[in-house]
Amino acid sequence: MHLLCANCVCALLVSALLSQVSGLETVIGQYGETLEIPCSNGSIKAEDVFITKWKYDKGQGLTESLLVKQNNQNVSISDTEYKDRVSMATTNASLLLSAAKLADQRTFTCMVVVGADIKEYPVNVVIYKVPAGLDISDKVEELEIGRLTKLGTCVAEDANPPANITWLKNNRPLVADGKRVSIQAKVQVSDLTGLSTTTSVLEYTAEKEDNDAQFTCSTQHIDGAELVSSPVTFTITYSTEKISLVVNPQNPLVGDSVTLKCIADGNPAPTSFNFHLKGELVKVENANTYTITNVSRDTTGEYKCSLIDNPLLEASEDITVNYLDVNLSLSGIIIKNVSEALDLALLIEASGETEVSWTQDNVKLDKEPKFTNLTYSHSGRYECTVTMGLLSRKVGFELVVEGIPVIKRLSEKRGEDNQHTVLGLSQDPGEDNQHTVLICEVEGFPEPVVSWSINGTSLNESSFDHGKIHKITVVPTANLTVSCTVINKIGMDTSTINVSSLYEAVRMAKQDQSDHSDQTKMVVGVVVGLLIATVIIGLAYWLYMKKSKQGSWKTGEKENGSSEEEKKLEEKVEENSQKAEV
Repeated sequence: MHLLCANCVCALLVSALLSQVSGLETVIGQYGETLEIPCSNGSIKAEDVFITKWKYDKGQGLTESLLVKQNNQNVSISDTEYKDRVSMATTNASLLLSAAKLADQRTFTCMVVVGADIKEYPVNVVIYKVPAGLDISDKVEELEIGRLTKLGTCVAEDANPPANITWLKNNRPLVADGKRVSIQAKVQVSDLTGLSTTTSVLEYTAEKEDNDAQFTCSTQHIDGAELVSSPVTFTITYSTEKISLVVNPQNPLVGDSVTLKCIADGNPAPTSFNFHLKGELVKVENANTYTITNVSRDTTGEYKCSLIDNPLLEASEDITVNYLDVNLSLSGIIIKNVSEALDLALLIEASGETEVSWTQDNVKLDKEPKFTNLTYSHSGRYECTVTMGLLSRKVGFELVVEGIPVIKRLSEKRGEDNQHTVLGLSQDPGEDNQHTVLICEVEGFPEPVVSWSINGTSLNESSFDHGKIHKITVVPTANLTVSCTVINKIGMDTSTINVSSLYEAVRMAKQDQSDHSDQTKMVVGVVVGLLIATVIIGLAYWLYMKKSKQGSWKTGEKENGSSEEEKKLEEKVEENSQKAEV
């Protein structure tokens, strides 16, 4: 075996190609396979051929006979070199050459005798072989940034013509520039087979981005076949140039746990760090995190991390712990008296803006309650909710307003449906549903007990009914004096009402109705009488005027007297008309 440089290989390949451009027919065969070399390409009919002879060029102007075949005779092989590898096709006299070798790259000539003519058909033979494989060997374990390092060797074995190897990074060809990329190729030719083995060495200066890069080598054979090696990756080593501190969660709440993570861009990455916790230095081995548990508002501040072997290379982050503290001056159950004042104070300490809302017995209030003059309506459960983002606090108290019970109103109402106990001495069958409802409206807390008495006779006590209103129904057969009494642990109040007898009330109502009817009749009679009188006077006046006009027309006398009488009569009619209107 001997070595050839890449330029020498290219020169030999060009020389071979030039030798083929001689007007000769060229046949390409594959190494190790059977090659068929045609004779005359069918331009001469087989039955016209008397003798067929094949010979080959040995170089230096010498030829060697291979075989001869005469018409109706067997093939006679004369060359010992090809004795076991050649034969001739019976149909077209082609030369069949098995197990093709690179030594078969020469000119073979077919001679035919047709009648008295002898013709020759030379054919040039070229043998190709695709590389047996493509592989990257001698790989370096790791690449250092900024340093030209031998990455590996790509080998294409047993090829013809010699393989031309291309290096690729992430499927993009690398071009040698003598600085960052250096490629050295050599070709080794086998003395036994003549096949070539191409070796290509890549030297490469790595970058950080090459940490996950895939390197391959490939070759494009002259017959179109392409081979690509399996991809290889390399560990890229470089010193740490920058570190960063990551805080999780970024906006912790009081009571949360906060994890500090120090990230360095070196490869391999550092495994030990210093954490600076507000003036306290903590060294962490074989880890890049540190956790602060149960943070409080005092945790807020600046935190740092640095390399143990290079303390000047550090990173820092501020941590702000969100907190919400709510204090209410009132809590539990608050008992106060009516008309008193109650001081309410809400204190909020928070790391951000807050929103406040109030409810009374689960009903939202428009604003914070004020208790300058307590009333019973102020009683209830008060809750205050303070929110800041996702953080929420709730405080509350229950207010009980107490006071002496007071009867706000004691009244009666007649004719209401009987839905309560009917009280009285007796009930006339003719007076069904003629009853009186007594209403005692009370205000007070604790809930007072309401009791009734009629003409000094007490009824059974009953509890507070219908909220502030208590009712009883009576059928008064005689005039009654009814009292309503309310009492609780603080005090009492009493109110009295006089209830008229049912029969007296009915009699008075009928008398009022009769008097009203008589008055109506009298008024109607007076009006009708005045209207009739007005009509009679008007008719008499009309007749008189008619008669007077007739006499005056006849005699022409007493005109002045008649005029005075007419005026008096008109005044009389007008006076009567005014009375009729009244």
